[in-house]
Amino acid sequence: MIDLYYWPTPNGHKITIFLEEAGLPYTIHPVNIGAGDQFKPDFLKIGPNNRMPVIVDREPADGGEPIPVFESGAILLYLADKIGRFILGDVRGRTTVLEWLFWQMGGLGPMAGQNNHFAHYAPEKLPYAIDRYVKETNRLYGVLDRQLEGRDYVAGDFSIADMASYPWTVSYERQGQRIEDFPNLKRWQETMRARPGVVAAYKKGEPWASRPAMTDEQKKILFGQTAASVAQAQRVAAGAR
Repeated sequence: MIDLYYWPTPNGHKITIFLEEAGLPYTIHPVNIGAGDQFKPDFLKIGPNNRMPVIVDREPADGGEPIPVFESGAILLYLADKIGRFILGDVRGRTTVLEWLFWQMGGLGPMAGQNNHFAHYAPEKLPYAIDRYVKETNRLYGVLDRQLEGRDYVAGDFSIADMASYPWTVSYERQGQRIEDFPNLKRWQETMRARPGVVAAYKKGEPWASRPAMTDEQKKILFGQTAASVAQAQRVAAGAR
């Protein structure tokens, strides 16, 4: 059994896609990031970066105590190794999967995230920042599009590389991109969208996906954190127990 600490964001969807594709039993524990659930002491014991997703594997391969894992890329790799699926077995295939997993973690996710922040959440519109991240997202879409030429999936066979990148391309319009400019990516998106595991994963997030626009207070919780502000949030969360 896997305990999944989750909110329906791109990083959260990565893990439900894996779990649904693998058919692993899991329980979702919602972490409302707008309400500050990520600062609660019990969560910080397993997610020290005060970010979701986090998993706790109640039945680790070594038969020992439950293993918590934070960071979505690390979770995907841990789960793939646990069940021996979705990461190609030979050294060359595994290397390709890991290259594209790390590419998403270090590039596509952060750049698309900054794109979304400055275009939709920043208190003032900064044309330079918006242009910078829209263009960098566009460049990364182009990199992915070239990789997908002649391939059904990012590393050839379906893998955690696809699970990592797909959720970050779903909102391409919100990221200021024209999907028609990237025909290989568009075809791959359609393939991914039709997979039963992907359909089931997004359905699992529906109870928390429809929510009102973010309030100013929620924006304060999510954006502009410092070590001091996180420590204060932890104290508030501890006092609310």
